[in-house]
Amino acid sequence: MSFRIDQLPKKKYVLPGNAACAGCGMMIGLKILGMALGEEATLTIPASCASVVQGLAPKSGVAMPILNVPFASAAAVATGIAEAFKSLGIKGHAVVWAGDGGTADIGMATLSGAAERNSNIIYIMYDNEAYMNTGIQRSSSTPRAAWTTTTPTGKRERKKDVALLMAMHGAPYVATASIAYPQDFYRKLKRAAEIDGFKFIHLHTPCPPGWRFDPAKTVEVAKLAVETGAWILWEYDNGRFKLNPPSTIYADKTKRKPLRDYLKLQGRFAHLSEEEIRLLEEEIEAKWNTILALSKAFSQSQ
Repeated sequence: MSFRIDQLPKKKYVLPGNAACAGCGMMIGLKILGMALGEEATLTIPASCASVVQGLAPKSGVAMPILNVPFASAAAVATGIAEAFKSLGIKGHAVVWAGDGGTADIGMATLSGAAERNSNIIYIMYDNEAYMNTGIQRSSSTPRAAWTTTTPTGKRERKKDVALLMAMHGAPYVATASIAYPQDFYRKLKRAAEIDGFKFIHLHTPCPPGWRFDPAKTVEVAKLAVETGAWILWEYDNGRFKLNPPSTIYADKTKRKPLRDYLKLQGRFAHLSEEEIRLLEEEIEAKWNTILALSKAFSQSQ
């Protein structure tokens, strides 16, 4: 699917007056979601930053239908909405917009259940890598060594890879995305909307206050995550696993920027020693080996 910027919808779905922090990566993602799915999307949002930035009733800073639900229930509620659409003959997309806490941790049971049932929903995990709304506590999606208020000397455990878990469920469509590459995210949303069954998109969304960087650098930080290989853009589409541009070039390690370029912009990594940076580089290389092996294996099976 190809398109030009001037072909994108002009209607705004994220409005002035929302309560987001300056430089919020999540709001960039919501804008792209609005452009891709627009009024056909009904959002189910569990407790998260997204619950707050909408604003107070009866006004809203997000111009899409929203159902705010308890933390663990989003995938189950969206499944009900999808079934209602089907029964009533309504053209629409049941979309979950959930953070990493409500997905990788508290919502994992209902997420896995929806994937196992192949519920006809689009689940988007906007990943700011901690519980930002309640005070920057660590989640299972927080990277190893990152500072949070509950890991003041750095998290000891590795980051949970929810997208790979969903692909291993055998879901029809799973992808990673980044707010620094809106065309890639837009295309993946459009592709997800074409497919019946369970769809999952893992969206990388830097958080200025939680990651401790200048709010003007949100897109720069997100872009560096891809350019250093720390965030890999890939897609699993009905049994076909492949890397996506712009990550394709970074399969060659020599093409990547130094990981330090990404880490030094974030205060949450300011405490790292040279040994800890080396261990993070090894972890990233191991992830690349996994992704490339999957890409090769699935291409050979076609």
